[in-house]
Order: sequence, then C-alpha cells, then structure tokens
Amino acid sequence: MCTRPFRAQGPRIEAERIGSKLLVHNYGHGGSGWSLSWGSAAIVVPLALSSGAREIAVVGCGALGLTSAIALQRAGARVTIYARELPPHVRSSRATGSWTPDARVALASALDATFARRWEEMARTSFAEYEHSLGLAGAPVARQRRYLVSELEPEAALAKRFREDPIGFVHLESRIADLSVAPADLYPESSPYTGMFCRQTEIFRFDITAYSEHLLTEFRGRGGEIAQIEFRSLGDVLRVQQSVVVNCTGYGARALLQDTSVIPIRGQIGWLPPQPEAQYSLQWENLNVVPRPDGTVVQLGAGGDGAGWNDDSEEPDPAESRDAIRMLARLQARRCLPPLQGKA
Repeated sequence: MCTRPFRAQGPRIEAERIGSKLLVHNYGHGGSGWSLSWGSAAIVVPLALSSGAREIAVVGCGALGLTSAIALQRAGARVTIYARELPPHVRSSRATGSWTPDARVALASALDATFARRWEEMARTSFAEYEHSLGLAGAPVARQRRYLVSELEPEAALAKRFREDPIGFVHLESRIADLSVAPADLYPESSPYTGMFCRQTEIFRFDITAYSEHLLTEFRGRGGEIAQIEFRSLGDVLRVQQSVVVNCTGYGARALLQDTSVIPIRGQIGWLPPQPEAQYSLQWENLNVVPRPDGTVVQLGAGGDGAGWNDDSEEPDPAESRDAIRMLARLQARRCLPPLQGKA
C-alpha cells in the first residue's frame, strides 16, 4: 500500500529562501515519481548550487531523494541524506515499477502554458538516464513488452479511458511518442485472446528492489552519508547544519510543510511469486500486471483513473488483490494462442 503524492499543478520543483537556508522543493509527482525522477533532479541541481554552497542536505530517500542526491554528487556536491526510512521501507519501493511519466501527474484544468514543455524535458532526461542503465548487472532496468488488451480497437479504448476519467488528469505521452517503439495492433483474428484487440508496446520495467540498491551503492560510493532521523516540522528541517536543503518528502510534505495542495491517491499492489518466463506486462480494463524479478505485480484500479482519489488509507485490502487475481484468471482463460513471448 502507498499514497501517491499528487498536486493538481504538477510536481513542486522550486527554491525558496527561509532565513539563512535555501530550501529546494522536489515533490508531488503523483504516479510518475520513478519515471520523472532524473529529469526532476536535473532541475534541482542548478537551484541547489545557485548559492555557491557545496554541502547539501537531501530530505527523503525515495525515488526523488536518491536521484537528486546522486545528481548533486555528479555535479560536485557533498551530500547527506536525512530520512526516517530507507529502501525498501519508503513509499517509492511500493510502486509498480513501470515507465509511466504522465500517470496522475497533474490536472489538465490546473496547468499553465509552461507545464507541458517542462514535463517533456523531465521525461526525456529521465528516459536517457534509464537507457544508459540498460545492461546493468542484475537488470534493475530493462525493456519489457506491454500488451493493452481490450474489447475495443486500441485507439477507441484509449479515447474511452480519457473520456471517462472522472478527475481530469493531463495526458501528455504523445509529446514523447518518438521515444517509443511504434505500437503493433493485433486484431481479434490474430490476437492471443479470443475475440479481443491487443496493442503491443514497449516500456521500461524497474526492478525497484535491485534499482534502489544500485542507487544506494552509487550514493555511498561517491562519499554520501545517510542520517536516519525523523523530521516532524519545517523547523526540524531547518536545523540541519547544511545551508541548502533539498526537500524530497513526497506525500510527507503535506504534514511536514502543511502543504494541503498535496492530495493522496491510494494505491495497492498484490504480489505473485517471480515467474521468469513471463517477459511481458499487460493491462485489461482496470487490471495491471507487471512481472519483475522480485515478484509479479497484480494491481486492480477499481474506478479507473479515479481509483484511490483523496484516500489516505494505507491499510491493505486483501479482497482487492484477490479480485485482481480472479480478473487475471478470467483473462487467461480467454487465451487462444501460446503464451506471449518472442513474437506476437
């Protein structure tokens, strides 16, 4: 269970001066934290180094905290991470592990004219970093085929999803369509599922367990230090010895900064044992399945894009995961061709 840190205006990435401290914010990425993390870090670095200080504090050790810390180290800073929890106990470790750069990242109605361009820059920067991570030992980042299964033609299915979005999230992936392998559409007569359409795409898959460990290893290898401590107020944060503080607290920023613009979006994943031969992910209606080396994610978003909206509960619901597995079983019962592997 986790609570995605959503802001209608999109991620907060900006600096403010509070007394003698320069506070740089980097939070509120919704369901796009891992996907946009390196692009966000690229914006953070010049903001954090603008005062000339090279001793930097980073608060938070999730996706945004780790990537911001390493990006600052690569730019020559000495960084200390302050965090209550470390991976695998941070909220970022509970993500599905898919490349989803515009998933619940902002409301279309709340954006100014600069957001789409800034989002695209973050997405492209992150994409390039993840491409460079392909081939790392243990494959913490890998390319994975993805199948969108539907009773409707693929374009009609996507249009229906966007049309029925009860919240009004922004959808921007068309701006980076050139980064993706062109989708291949399988029609009912050639689809692996009886009477259904199937669109084959390709995405990054993150083994979050291994990738977090990889990032921690790089951070420590560059001389980074970690202080495990809980900050209960902004005053606590401002008492660190460093004059520059990068705030990567995700949903925790709501309580820490009294920032009510951060809205919780509840998310739950169920786990099945690792299945190495399953080399593809799939989505059918509100069901999402992502096989990873550390286990297979099974997720059911009942209610579509509005699932979990403004729900801060982190109590797991076993019935929800059982329903997801039953739905997956129904889909697999409709399979009429051998398992999706090499060629579609």
